[in-house]
Amino acid sequence: MGKGPGLYSDIGKKSRDLLYRDYQTDHKFTITTYSATGVLLHLLNVLLGVFLILCSDVKNKAITSSGLKKGDLFLADVNTQLRNKNITTDIKVDTNTNLLATVTVDEAAPGLKTIFSCRIPDHSSAKMELQYLHDYAGICTSVGLTANPIVNFSGVLGTNVLALGTDLSFDTKSGAITKCNAGLSFTNSDLITSLNLNNKGDALSASYYHIVSPLTSTAVGAEVTHCFSTNENTITVGTQHQLDPLTTVKARVNNFGKATALIQHEWRPKSLFTISGEVDTKAVDKTAKFGLALALKP
Repeated sequence: MGKGPGLYSDIGKKSRDLLYRDYQTDHKFTITTYSATGVLLHLLNVLLGVFLILCSDVKNKAITSSGLKKGDLFLADVNTQLRNKNITTDIKVDTNTNLLATVTVDEAAPGLKTIFSCRIPDHSSAKMELQYLHDYAGICTSVGLTANPIVNFSGVLGTNVLALGTDLSFDTKSGAITKCNAGLSFTNSDLITSLNLNNKGDALSASYYHIVSPLTSTAVGAEVTHCFSTNENTITVGTQHQLDPLTTVKARVNNFGKATALIQHEWRPKSLFTISGEVDTKAVDKTAKFGLALALKP
């Protein structure tokens, strides 16, 4: 277990990753390369109009290209990551010619992380975020850099065993609270449970994550959500198991009859090949959905 309660986004994260991470019914390809030269750096600085990092000080550069096929639609983006000491700059360009720049300053002060992000040409998307981690608290606050910004605040108090937190958003233009969530988490050496009240009290979710065998990374998880406005329940259970040190299988099913499974193989270090499939057990006449993902890293 880590030190401190972490951030609000960490509440229930283990069960969410088990139940939803890496599952997909589309085709995705990702390739990452690393360069020791600064050829792309000057071009990216010209596009942004500023020198984000001095070429002579950049120690690590990673270029990631990804493509996603959703039906007949193909989406792609290119992401460049530049690191200079404790400053990391991420620049992403997608097929819609949108450019997203994110600058992260880690440990500007003990436990403090500063993140600035902006999407071009949408200048109203500029946002400043601060994250602070303490042994007994985790705080994250962000504000849009506009005339009437949306202010977000999330805070967690407790320890790495028991933590209580809240997540709020306030629209300064309308003077209304647009988001109000609360969460409670309990963590043991092999067991994590959480309880979340979301959508301004309209949805109550409980999650469970249990490590059955650390040697084979075998774990089970479940999530139950009740929506008060519709009186509807959603129940999802899942499991994962490591067949060998390089191959992992996962499966999940929900109360609507959707059953999904995947197999993921690390055919070389950090390079993953994933095949997933989904079937509707309540409508067996429907065609099953299949997804494929390939991630290549040197």
